[in-house]
Amino acid sequence: MKILITGAAGFIGHHVTQRMLADGHQITILDRLDHSGNLNRLSEIGIPNSQTRFIFHDLRAPINSQLAAQLGHHDWIIHLAAATHVDRSIDEPMAFVLDNVVATCNLLDYARTTDSAFLYFSTDEVFGPAPPGVAYKENDRYNSGNPYAATKAGAEELCVAYENTYKMPILITHTMNVFGERQHPEKFIPNTVIKVRDGQNVIIHADKTRTKAGSRFYIHAAAVADAVAFLLARGQSGQKYNIVGEREVDNLELAKLIADIQDKDLTYEMVDFHSSRPGHDLRYALDGTKMKALGWSPPHSFEQAMTNTVNWTLANPHWLLDMKLKEAA
Repeated sequence: MKILITGAAGFIGHHVTQRMLADGHQITILDRLDHSGNLNRLSEIGIPNSQTRFIFHDLRAPINSQLAAQLGHHDWIIHLAAATHVDRSIDEPMAFVLDNVVATCNLLDYARTTDSAFLYFSTDEVFGPAPPGVAYKENDRYNSGNPYAATKAGAEELCVAYENTYKMPILITHTMNVFGERQHPEKFIPNTVIKVRDGQNVIIHADKTRTKAGSRFYIHAAAVADAVAFLLARGQSGQKYNIVGEREVDNLELAKLIADIQDKDLTYEMVDFHSSRPGHDLRYALDGTKMKALGWSPPHSFEQAMTNTVNWTLANPHWLLDMKLKEAA
């Protein structure tokens, strides 16, 4: 198939692109190479090549007729491009409205003129914090805890509206806390890898008592890409799908696993989650029953995927920050 992928130079985007190439598709990459876009990711997975072409565009601006002609027809549009940094969304909410809501609307306007199927990549954060024992299903209510989540929810609703109004074939996915190769080094997992390697203190976000660590259903980016490939073949228009890791892991357990993989001791400090990072929630949880019923589950265990990621990261230190240099700066 011919597939247009926005945000392909981003962390999740380049894993999805790698999978689509492996499946033999022709890929058009649409990216503006902003905060999270990095061409080195694409270079390391063998792009450019005969299956791909790259077109620069900032989706905050509409896709005009000249650009539309250059893009041509695609069987699928996979919309991964987004501003995602929660802390920055709290400081600059309007920038996230432009990047996530306006940009999605511009892409939907283009898609409805091209007879392309559309997959929108959303987040667990639209549902807000999950109480113990609760895992949100695809169509549960929104309860955005920060501007980033609200803009992703807004873009989701635009997709629903375009499917209802223009009868566009649209799928929506939610996923949470993706990890893997070439992740931004300030994210928790690569940051913990380097701190454990160097014997530094790891900050574990916790509740107010500093005894209960925050928890997530972590999932490897290659598993997310596998789920996307599955949905291109099996997904139904107008439906939402949760892409969920195999089990819930709290951040202290995760840090200990990263230390064990390196055969290192873990030095850590539990920090009041909300006091240190307002807008972040202690626990997120999605229900993966729908995808499981369709026949999809993560292709590798959490432990195996994490072991592979830690070992790869240590073998590729150019994707890590030197924490000592960062602190000195």
